[in-house]
Amino acid sequence: MKLLLVLCLQFSLLSSSVQDKPVALTPAEFKEMTSKEKGRVIDVRTPEEFQAGHLKKAQNVDWRGGKFQEEFQNWDKNQTYYLYCATGNRSSQALKMMQEAGFKNVYNVGGYKDLKAAGLKTSKKNLLPFL
Repeated sequence: MKLLLVLCLQFSLLSSSVQDKPVALTPAEFKEMTSKEKGRVIDVRTPEEFQAGHLKKAQNVDWRGGKFQEEFQNWDKNQTYYLYCATGNRSSQALKMMQEAGFKNVYNVGGYKDLKAAGLKTSKKNLLPFL
């Protein structure tokens, strides 16, 4: 009986530590995964960075400005989320915060420049619409 209890405890600890690990995807893996599993693409860069160029269909939720910490708490924890920033650092921090809040399907897809270079569709807001 004690052995069974010890095994159950070890399994529980192992599964919780695996769950806490950030899940990073390469641009190619991201492309492949989104063709099979739809989800929300979240750009955690500043609004200025977002306006300079972003992935099509991405939603901007600024990590630095504190907007992210407020907004993600109202999101569906069962939905899939793909996070990116300029280099992958802020999106990694955002991923960890979401995992700690109970989100299960969160992926860090890295930096915008790498995603753009890999051929993912991008969009740029024209700050001067009359030109």
